[in-house]
Order: sequence, then C-alpha cells, then structure tokens
Amino acid sequence: MVPAHGGRAAQPVYRPILASHRRGELEALNHVDPAAAPLLAPILEISAADRSTMDVIRRLPGGLLPAVDVTDLPDTELVRWGVPLMPVIGLAESDRRLVAHGAAAREYARRALIRLRAARDRAGPDASTTAVERIWRFTGLAPEQCDLLVDAGDVCCAADVRVAEPRVRRLLGWARRHGWRSVTVAAGGMPPTLSRLPSDEPVRLDRWDWQLWRRLTDTAVDYGDYGVGPATPGNGDPGDRLPTVRYTADGGWWVYRWSRRGGRGDDRFADLCRTLVSAPHWPSTGASFSWGDHELLRRARRGAGAGSAANWTAWSTSHHLAHVLAALTRPDGETAPGWVPPQRGRSPR
Repeated sequence: MVPAHGGRAAQPVYRPILASHRRGELEALNHVDPAAAPLLAPILEISAADRSTMDVIRRLPGGLLPAVDVTDLPDTELVRWGVPLMPVIGLAESDRRLVAHGAAAREYARRALIRLRAARDRAGPDASTTAVERIWRFTGLAPEQCDLLVDAGDVCCAADVRVAEPRVRRLLGWARRHGWRSVTVAAGGMPPTLSRLPSDEPVRLDRWDWQLWRRLTDTAVDYGDYGVGPATPGNGDPGDRLPTVRYTADGGWWVYRWSRRGGRGDDRFADLCRTLVSAPHWPSTGASFSWGDHELLRRARRGAGAGSAANWTAWSTSHHLAHVLAALTRPDGETAPGWVPPQRGRSPR
C-alpha cells in the first residue's frame, strides 16, 4: 500500500494525472486490481466539487490514496470533504490556502504533493527554494512529508522531448538539495486532438511522455503521465463523435476511430473491438489483463452495447493503467531504482 501515515512508499510508484472533466478517467480507478493498488498513486484534477466526483473518490478501492488538485476551484478546503486524500500544492498558492492544505494533510495523510510545472514555474533555484520553504512554513509540513511532482506538460513530438529533458534535469538537480519523500516526473504525450487521424484503421502514436521518462532513468525518479488524455486543458474533440479507443502498447498508443459498418453505433463499435482483439498488441492474457480489456472483449462478441464516450475513455484508461504498472514492474532491468533523498549531514548528490 502507498503509506497513508508516514514511511517510504513502495517502489516503483506510478502517478497518473486524471481529470474529473474527462468523464470515465476516474471511473477506471474503481476497477483497479487490488494487487496493483500499492504501486498506484493517482493525482486527480478536480474542476467541479460536485456530488458525482465525491462519490467516485469515496468508492476508490482500499489502498488507493489519491492526491487531489483543486487549483481550479476557488476557496476549497479539502478537510471539509471528509474523504481520505492528499492535497496537491502549487508554488503560487495563497497563504490562506496553504494553511487549509496543511490542515487537510494532517487530517488524512500527514503528507502533501507539491506540483512544480516545468514550463510555468521557471524561477531560479534560490527562488524555488524560497517558494517551497514558504509552503512548508504555512502548511506545517516537513520536506520528508512531501512528494514532489515535476510536471513537464505536453511532450507530443521528438522536439518536445529534446526541449523538456534539460529543463527537467535542471529541476531535478535543484530537487536534490531537499529531502523529498519521493520525486516523480510526469508528462502528457497524447495529442490534444485526434480528429485529423484516419478512421477505420488503427493508427500508432508514439508515447513521447514514456520516452522522456526513459531518458531520465539515471535520475531514479518515479513515472507519471496523463493517462490516455492530453496534458493540455480541455475535453479532447467535442465535435468528433466517432467511437474511439486509445489502446496503450509498448512505446506507443494504437488509436481506433471507427465509422464503418453503417450508422448503428453498436455495429461500429463491435467491429472496432473485433479488429482490436485480433491485433498483435492485444495482450496474451486477453480479457483478464484489465477491466477495460474485459469490457472491450464483451463488445467484440456482441455481449453488450457500444457504450458512450465516457465508457470508451474508462476502458482505455483501465487498460492503460494496467499496462504501465506491468511495464514498471516487469523484471527486465528497464525500471529505475527509487528516488533516494539526500541524507541529513551529507552534501546532496
């Protein structure tokens, strides 16, 4: 389990950033394999503190302690939600909000996650240190009670990776000065729009966020991403109504956008799923790989209807979470060792 009350987290830890406004992403968390929960630490971006969002958080499987980012909500005090969670704190939070986040951290997890956006928070190392010391002072938390998230934002091509890598490395060099509980680098590799892609054939897209992290394995940071969604705020393609599945594979996504087989949505989606389950990237374990794979196979066999855009997102996200966790834990020597903070009395590395 990701410890809720102090202690070091198990390694490796995967931190997917999931958005409440993209319906389906949070639903996928309710179907996570309990055996995988100890390695999963989701970060939830909440755009509206409505009842449905609260219900989703309350239904999360035991062992999942979500970090909740309410930057888009004014004057929200997480301690009043009555739900075990960890606050996400930005460098520019007001003094009042820092105090409220500190109260939530002490109530539920005795921990917080500090989110540093690589493209936006571009102050020098001394200014960044001043900012995090202010956070620790107003929240009443110590550095070892805080996880650091270095958010690289969108990396949707090779050029983005080349620009992001040195910037992230500079931030990680600064992070070594402090005794963080853990450090994660996250990025989003999914393009903000898919409507320009061909339909009725699977299209492979590189997972540039994964490639960025692979180039940083020497730094021993944890991996985070934006699931199957883009890092850019928004809701994808509001005008694109085609049945769509974003299916994660090694180093890439296979995007299925289907319009064939006439106008009936059930027929189109069944054809999409039949194509998917016969593809080489369909897992050898089939429907048992994840809840999402189970639901997709049911549609391939016409055992259920096509569902909605929220369902397609939920099934895609479910498979993605399972695929990333499997990749991070497979014994092939590819994963990095866990972040080791500088020991007290020693110079940081």
